[in-house]
Amino acid sequence: MIKISDLRVREVVNVVDGRRLGLIKDIDVDLEAGRISAIVLPGQGRFLGLFGREDELVVPWEKIKRIGVDVILVEVPPYQNPKDDYKY
Repeated sequence: MIKISDLRVREVVNVVDGRRLGLIKDIDVDLEAGRISAIVLPGQGRFLGLFGREDELVVPWEKIKRIGVDVILVEVPPYQNPKDDYKY
């Protein structure tokens, strides 16, 4: 059994692009089923939780591929910076 407090200290990494997504900010719980339905991570571009966008990345429980001793592996589409799509 894993405690929620144990999950919150593990780094979340996307297996699609190898990017570190950060630590779990919050957990979405389905009270009727008694299960975790998603984990919530700080939005991309945030610095120490102070600067940047207010978006959050919600990762459905089904997208979690492996929970290790010190890392959680998830499979989500890679982050796309809107500035990268700008044509000069």
